[in-house]
Amino acid sequence: MTKRTLNQNGKYVQKLINIIEPDFIFDNKPVNRLKSIKDIYSNDSKGKIELLSNLKKQIFSIENCKLKNNSKNIVMGDGNINSPMMLIGEAPGEIEDDKGNTFQGEVGILLKKMFEAINIKIDKTYSTYSINFRPPEDRKPTSQEIKRYSIFLKEHISIINPEIIVLLGSTAMEAVTGSNNKISNERGKWKEIILKNRTLPLMITFSPSYLIRFPENKKYSWEDLKKIKQKVKELSIKI
Repeated sequence: MTKRTLNQNGKYVQKLINIIEPDFIFDNKPVNRLKSIKDIYSNDSKGKIELLSNLKKQIFSIENCKLKNNSKNIVMGDGNINSPMMLIGEAPGEIEDDKGNTFQGEVGILLKKMFEAINIKIDKTYSTYSINFRPPEDRKPTSQEIKRYSIFLKEHISIINPEIIVLLGSTAMEAVTGSNNKISNERGKWKEIILKNRTLPLMITFSPSYLIRFPENKKYSWEDLKKIKQKVKELSIKI
């Protein structure tokens, strides 16, 4: 790659960061309605596919990243790109890294059962991760890594343009809300973010991988799921 090409890529990445850099506006008191906008982030499948492809290239172009260097694959997202519900997990594990897909194996089975319990098929949602590469030895991403990838996550959310966001785990919570509080203190409460002039409700809950390790907390996730079901009903969302 020539020096000129590197400079051009650098300018492109900086341009992307300048566009999407503004932080999430985060509030514990959600409103009862959503602001809607008609722009490039509409439910245009062809446009979304192109935007996601460009975003994937930008994420893959990251340099000097231990996460990327440790991984076999970049894991972007799966499911319905026009879904009104976006699930954001923490980071890929070994199976996800091997296959290049989100929520595989035992974790994926549990996640599917969780949402089927509230009559939502997992393939009708869209799922992604806060970090698109597997951390070494499946360790928790650092706050610096979470912040670095949150720039791309913000753009990812804007492209999918969901009506409800579900954050699965503390890494997802920190990536979207900026909070590194204990997830046990934050889960189960409707919150909201404002991203690109759109207000989005979000629910924080435990990740399925955490629930596999600590099944006694499934009862709390069930309470969160019932609240998600009620919000879907209130907003007349069809999934």
